[in-house]
Amino acid sequence: MAMRREHHGSGDQGIALLIVLWILTILMLLVFSFSYMARTETYATIAFKSGTEEKFFAEAGLERGIMEVFYRQFYKDQTVDIEGREIWKTDDTPYQVQIGDGLYTVRITNEQGKVDINTASEVVLKNLFINMGVQAEEADTIVDSIMDWKDPDDLHRIHGAESDYYMSLPNPYKAKNADFDTLEELLLVKGMTSEILYGTKDKKGAIDFLTINSGQGEIDINAAPKEVLMSIPGITAGLADAIIDKRKDTEIKNLAEFALPQESLRYVTAGEGGSAAYTIDSIGSRGNQKGGYAIRATVKIAGQDDYKIVYYKSPATIEP
Repeated sequence: MAMRREHHGSGDQGIALLIVLWILTILMLLVFSFSYMARTETYATIAFKSGTEEKFFAEAGLERGIMEVFYRQFYKDQTVDIEGREIWKTDDTPYQVQIGDGLYTVRITNEQGKVDINTASEVVLKNLFINMGVQAEEADTIVDSIMDWKDPDDLHRIHGAESDYYMSLPNPYKAKNADFDTLEELLLVKGMTSEILYGTKDKKGAIDFLTINSGQGEIDINAAPKEVLMSIPGITAGLADAIIDKRKDTEIKNLAEFALPQESLRYVTAGEGGSAAYTIDSIGSRGNQKGGYAIRATVKIAGQDDYKIVYYKSPATIEP
């Protein structure tokens, strides 16, 4: 009997040991879980703080861009030197400014350097799409359909489309018969695809070269990228490169300063007298980190101390 009692006691000790081991295991798991959660919360807080700081840097860059736009618009012809800084160009040239341990990179684009789909000629639009790799027949369909979409009648061009075509689609709708309000509206037009409008990983889309904010039929050669310059009749790739090289040093004040073909003159202008609309891309980042927080805004100057933001996206997807 005594031996059985001793054997029973050793069994109780074994069970107690197992219980202790399980409790220790659970406590260790709780400690590790708490530690992991604490680290996760710490990293999340750091990431939030860094992201917030990058957003503020980007917003600071946007405000600086607006200031530069006002200076160009009203004071660029005056001999005023502000802290020895250069006047920022509006042809998508990047400018980087350090702020403490952060920085912002700003690009300003004059909207008159783009092709305005509400005012541009058919030939310029077609050339732009063809230069982007769109087949001529497909470009004809897109351009004719753009013109039909915004004209007030129901008569369609040879390659175009009006309400009768759009009403026959699985999800029917009518042609607008009015100007475009957004560039994304182009996706409703016959022939237009997301790939053509937005581009792919390897090439830009038409949306990078189009606008609805210029209000001008002419294109400013001081701000137009090469793709837009080459859409102008008479301007070849070589001539476009020459224009871009010339304006790196000094702006082209008038068309007489540059020998343009006669057929090009009706489509271009020099200077920013008509547009007063600019797209500002601002990327805020910390130190030498790649990427950052991006903001894109399109600003229209309404007066010497007044402006209106007609487009704002935050965060935005912008190539550094």
